[in-house]
Amino acid sequence: MNAATGRYLSGTAHISQSIGTILATPLGSRVMRRDFGSLIPELIDQPLNRATVLRIYSAAVVAIQQWEPRVRVGNVNRTMGEDGRFTLEISLTRTDTGESDQIRVPVGGAQ
Repeated sequence: MNAATGRYLSGTAHISQSIGTILATPLGSRVMRRDFGSLIPELIDQPLNRATVLRIYSAAVVAIQQWEPRVRVGNVNRTMGEDGRFTLEISLTRTDTGESDQIRVPVGGAQ
């Protein structure tokens, strides 16, 4: 289900929404699933240097591998918008179809 509209969602759009939820959820914030989420919410206020960017990449890959079994991550890059928003571009391969795809996820889950 699309979180914004309530309509049916499938395929890559559903995977993209799921990954956005995983990356935006702080570890320890889900009552019955304390290990769900990623470290990214803890990193978004850190200085934007090479070390922090590497930590964000690592946090994204680890969380996706743990919580999204429908994909395998191939590559993670970042883009910085003119408005200062930091977006991850994630290349992935779907495990069910073998198709490669690329999704964009705003860091922190903000749209």
